[in-house]
Amino acid sequence: MEKKGKLQRVQRVFLVVLDSVGVGQLPDAHLYGDEGSNTLGNVARSLEKGLVLPNLGALGIGNLTSIPGTPPSKPLGICCKMAERSPGKDTTTGHWEIAGVTLEEPFRTYPGGFPPEIVLEFERRIGRKILGNKPASGTEIIQELGPEHVATGRPIVYTSADSVFQIACHEEVVPLETLYRWCRAARELFSEPTSLARVIARPFVGPVEIEPARSGYVRTANRKDFSVPPPRPTLLDYAQESGVTVTAIGKIQDIFAGRGIDRAVHTESNRDGVEAVLSEMRQGHHPEPSGVAAVSPGRQLVIANLVDFDMLYGHRNDPEGYARALVDFDRAVPSLLNRLGPEDVLIITADHGCDPTTVSTDHSREYVPALMAGPRLRRGLILPERTTFADLGATVADLLGVDYRGDGTSFAEEIVKDVEDDRYA
Repeated sequence: MEKKGKLQRVQRVFLVVLDSVGVGQLPDAHLYGDEGSNTLGNVARSLEKGLVLPNLGALGIGNLTSIPGTPPSKPLGICCKMAERSPGKDTTTGHWEIAGVTLEEPFRTYPGGFPPEIVLEFERRIGRKILGNKPASGTEIIQELGPEHVATGRPIVYTSADSVFQIACHEEVVPLETLYRWCRAARELFSEPTSLARVIARPFVGPVEIEPARSGYVRTANRKDFSVPPPRPTLLDYAQESGVTVTAIGKIQDIFAGRGIDRAVHTESNRDGVEAVLSEMRQGHHPEPSGVAAVSPGRQLVIANLVDFDMLYGHRNDPEGYARALVDFDRAVPSLLNRLGPEDVLIITADHGCDPTTVSTDHSREYVPALMAGPRLRRGLILPERTTFADLGATVADLLGVDYRGDGTSFAEEIVKDVEDDRYA
């Protein structure tokens, strides 16, 4: 086991991002219209009996914000909350900052739709006119414009409060590969690093008869994000360069434009994502049924994004659904903890908020949790607030022995057990 001073490094880190599970407004939330936002706390307060999350509570989440039903407790490992330093509140910015890239300028948004020069050039490249070109709810705009799209084959283009160019097409009208090709064409129209964060393919299915009164269109799991590459190396790149195998689960591959990733796993739901993490955990450090120990795969960084919180419930202002998703994940936490090997660390965090109890259906500018546990980590620590998500990336790098040159300050030495301290033997 390598050491850096008293720091004892680990072999594997499993970093699970609960997409949009914020824990209270940031001091500058008023600049974003997000006063009063508290995704986790407000979801709990919206329920008659509160929100009971015994396993996340045991990890200390009740210490980070007031959660009726989940009181403060001495954590099984370490907990703290983190503030976002980069401007903005979108998925890309949050994930990049976790990975050590802090932005100075926010990604551009398009509250009035995309400018004519962008639309006309996009139409020229794909050979047909578009529908929409306005900010909209993805589930609503396909009901509104779906029949016309089915009749004409014209793609539905829309945006949101985030920096996104979204293209919705019926899978029986526009083949997926064509939709993805159109997304690549749109991606090429935004050349400046902060001019657009993501182009998103939003395929859907439903009635193909031309009956405008009918709706019933439903988005599918064939969504695909086409992100701008990070402007400089991230934790993933540095880990790969240092010989750490990097596995991306869920939309992580898209968020980082495929950079710094050895293996990507597509998922269709939170449950699917948790199963993918558990599958990675099973690859080493645990006995097989025959009693023969599995071979350790070496140093690993596994990063997973669980998007259902945000996509299915946050943006749809569905606090009851959000609560159910939190309870479902809470029930999975013991399986994740029980699968940790002697040199593994589990970290649960988020990338921004998306409070489903507010009028807005957009992301919210919030603190995010950092819950950490593993045999090599201390217990019962509630750390002071971190002033940037990047501190987490620096800490992960330190734990894995990565030659890291990104943003953030590691707090690994505060959380790793001192091997000479009998209290943690």
